Amino acid sequence: MADFAIERRLKREGFDTIIGVDEAGRGPLAGPVVVAAVWLKTERLQNHIDDSKRLSSIQRENAFLEIIQKSIFALSIVDEKTIDTLNILAATRLCMQEAAISLLGKIVIRYSKRICILVDGNIKLKILDYPVLNIIKGDARSKTIACASILAKVSRDQIMGLYDRLWPQYGFIKHKGYPTNCHRSALRQFGPCPIHRLSFSYVALG
Repeated sequence: MADFAIERRLKREGFDTIIGVDEAGRGPLAGPVVVAAVWLKTERLQNHIDDSKRLSSIQRENAFLEIIQKSIFALSIVDEKTIDTLNILAATRLCMQEAAISLLGKIVIRYSKRICILVDGNIKLKILDYPVLNIIKGDARSKTIACASILAKVSRDQIMGLYDRLWPQYGFIKHKGYPTNCHRSALRQFGPCPIHRLSFSYVALG
């Protein structure tokens, strides 16, 4: 389960501001990638905090409400057109950098002396002149990254819920755009809608 061991080690090394960055939505066939960058004001969190994929929807929603109250955060979104233009890796990198830079703009003057940015996975970022530490499966190892994971996941799910109202025939409210059998069956029947990622082979194949 995610804890604060990495953050506490970094603080012993002299960093006083630890930012976590994570994304939601790299794998789906439709909709945006959403990235959250989070700086927690406290380690005292009442809700269960872990990799968002390990939590139920109710657990995520409850944790989401607590995190936004006890953090300063920023969200960044890249839509399907940007993903198709750049490719999913480049679009995710862009989104991560935008979220981190946006958050830095909110905290750097008031709160920070030495900043370290924790990024889930192996996407290499250059964020101004701040040190960036990539952590594989970071959302299961770092509570700060786990908080970013939850904010990104819940925010993206909310977006896909809105899209479900526009295109209910695809079932976005259930699968959030991921390539389930139900989603692929709808693609074969109806073809892609405006939020599908046309550069993804499954969209073309159905």
